[in-house]
Amino acid sequence: MFRRSIYKTQAQLRSMVEPGLITAAALDAVRPLVRPGVTTLELDAAANRLILERGAESNFQLVRGYRHTTCISVNEEVVHGIPGERVLQAGDIVSIDCGAQYQGWNGDSAITVVVPDDTRPDVVARREELSRVTEGSMWAGIAAMASARNLGDLGAAIQGYIEEQGPSAVSGKTYGILREYVGHGIGRKMHEAPSVFNYRTPDPGAEIKPGLVLAIEPMVTAGGEQTFVEDDDWTVSTVDGTDGSHWEHSVALHADGIWVLTAEDGGAAGLAPFGVTPTPIA
Repeated sequence: MFRRSIYKTQAQLRSMVEPGLITAAALDAVRPLVRPGVTTLELDAAANRLILERGAESNFQLVRGYRHTTCISVNEEVVHGIPGERVLQAGDIVSIDCGAQYQGWNGDSAITVVVPDDTRPDVVARREELSRVTEGSMWAGIAAMASARNLGDLGAAIQGYIEEQGPSAVSGKTYGILREYVGHGIGRKMHEAPSVFNYRTPDPGAEIKPGLVLAIEPMVTAGGEQTFVEDDDWTVSTVDGTDGSHWEHSVALHADGIWVLTAEDGGAAGLAPFGVTPTPIA
């Protein structure tokens, strides 16, 4: 049986640069709109406009049964939240997942934003800390990709970073890592092999070598790791009602180094604390 290689050619990697940048631009367009009084559907529309303006299409809308450009998850919702009439409130923690397909190639990325709330600084601090830990663990996994030998090293780096943060300094709770939802390969399809676990596994996984493109996306909670799917058959929420955060980048390893496809600077700012310098795809 024919099986497509998980490794891409240099020319194919170059083709993935533009959809990555379009995805990044869509999230950049949405980020400043995250404020009290805005509906999640309005955020979704802003992302869709940007993607269409750039001559691309939403790859989320190509998923069977899904008709939106983004997944927007609020507070105890961790991933796969459906945009709708929900109005954002001050202090909400909002995760926005988005992707674009351009000339047959895909980008996929996610950010978390905490809505300002001057009346509840403790809530904002707790949620911003959760977002910071989640984002930091993503960058730890990306940095590991620059020198790791196998996929398992990425999960170990992500979990290790989260564990190093210890219990939340604000809430005192241990952070949870979702086990049932993981990262993935990306290319001609938004979701490709291999799976990228956000925690340690006994299996070392596939070899990391030039041509590998991964969507690295830790999903972290402020409490327990157990989740359930809401009645809409999409939204994944925590069982204990604690907050969730989701960060994601599409990352390519090429002959000359690593490049974050869904970051305007190729990941330079995020990788700097880990001593890794990204190299553009030639």
